[in-house]
Amino acid sequence: MTTTRPISSWLSDMDGVLVHEGVALPGAPEFVRSLRDAGLPFLVLTNNSIFTPRDLRARLAGSGIDIDESSLWTSALATAQFLTDQMPNGSAYVIGEAGLTTALYEAGYTLTSADPDFVVLGETRTYSFEAITRAIRLIQGGARFIATNPDVTGPSQEGDLPATGAVAAMITAATGRQPYFVGKPNPMMIRSALNRIDAHSETTAMIGDRMDTDVVAGIEAGLRTFLVLTGSTRPEDVARYPFRPTQVFDSIADLVPRVPEWASQG
Repeated sequence: MTTTRPISSWLSDMDGVLVHEGVALPGAPEFVRSLRDAGLPFLVLTNNSIFTPRDLRARLAGSGIDIDESSLWTSALATAQFLTDQMPNGSAYVIGEAGLTTALYEAGYTLTSADPDFVVLGETRTYSFEAITRAIRLIQGGARFIATNPDVTGPSQEGDLPATGAVAAMITAATGRQPYFVGKPNPMMIRSALNRIDAHSETTAMIGDRMDTDVVAGIEAGLRTFLVLTGSTRPEDVARYPFRPTQVFDSIADLVPRVPEWASQG
C-alpha cells in the first residue's frame, strides 16, 4: 500500500465478488466474518433493484454468507434516498419489482400512474409494453425520468437478459429525455453508502469485479479500490482503461488476512 491511512470501513460489490450464480466465491464468507470480528462497518452494494434487503439476505445465507439486512445497499435504496433528498414525500410511477417499490413506499413516496413527479425505471423479469408506453407518455407530459442503474444486460442461466439500461434507451429514443441513473458507476451511490455507515472516503475501500462500474465509482468518490478477478474483468482488460484500481487481487480470499493489517495502519 502507498498510504498509511487505515481502512476502517469497507464497501463491496456482491455479484462477481462475493457470489456467482448463487454460489459463494472462495473466501467470501471468511471476508465478511473478518470484518465483523474486527468490528469494521461495511456495506454490500448491488445495482440489482429487484430484491429487497430481506430477499438478498436470504439468498446470501443460502450460499453460506451471513450478512444482516442493514449491511445491504441496493440501487433501489439509493434511488429512494436520492428522491427523498430531492423531493420529500413525492410521487412516482414505477416500473420494477418489490425491491424498488418497497424502498420508495418506505421512503414516503406515493406510487401512482396519475400525474407523478417522477417516472422511476428499475429492473424486472417481465417488462410490460403497456407499462413502458405509460412511462413514455408520463415523461412526455413532464414527469422527471429516473433509472436505478445503467446496466444494459443482466445474467441468467440461459444467457443475458435485457436490463434497466436497455429499457431506458428505448424510453429515451421515444421521448428524447435521458434518465438520471443513480446506481454505479454514479459515485452518488457510493456516497450514499458512506453516509449510511457514517464512513469517510479517505478511510474506506471499495471492492469490485468491474472496472467500468465498481472501480470508477470508487475512484470518483475518493475511495481506495480493489479489483478482484472473479467476475467480469480479466487481467488483460485492466490496461484498456485510463484509470487504475489501487490493487488487483485474484479473489476476495486474498484480502482476508490483510483486513487486520490495513485496519491498524497509521
